[in-house]
Parts: sequence; C-alpha cells; structure tokens
Amino acid sequence: MRDVVSDRVECHSGYEYAERPVALWWEEHKLTITNIEAEWRTPEHHYFRIRVQDERCFELSYDECHDEWHTKPI
Repeated sequence: MRDVVSDRVECHSGYEYAERPVALWWEEHKLTITNIEAEWRTPEHHYFRIRVQDERCFELSYDECHDEWHTKPI
C-alpha cells in the first residue's frame, strides 16, 4: 500500500480549517466521502478513517504544521 501526500482533499471548514473531509482525489478520480468512521488527533496531525461511495476505506491525515494531507488506503 502506498502513502501519498495530496493537496486534493476537499474539506468542510467551520470553526477551524479542515474540520471534516468531504471528498478526496485518488488515482485521478474524485471520491465522495460517505462516512467518517473514526477521528483522532496527535499534536501534529488530525486523522480520519473514512469510507467513500464505492465502499473503499482510507486513512487521511492532515499535517497542520505543513498544511499537507496524507492519504492511505486501508
């Protein structure tokens, strides 16, 4: 499995930036996020385990210091 740095994650930003991801681009396809199954934080990252419309699961992490998204299929 590969871990990809991607700036192609679309987010809902309310109280803070990157509050909740709503879509991501994977292998040149836009995938709509249908469910956020888990969410957690470390001092440097905001993590999400998500499911997209075709039932695949991904782990997303947002590196707040470097303003980068990392996407990994799980």
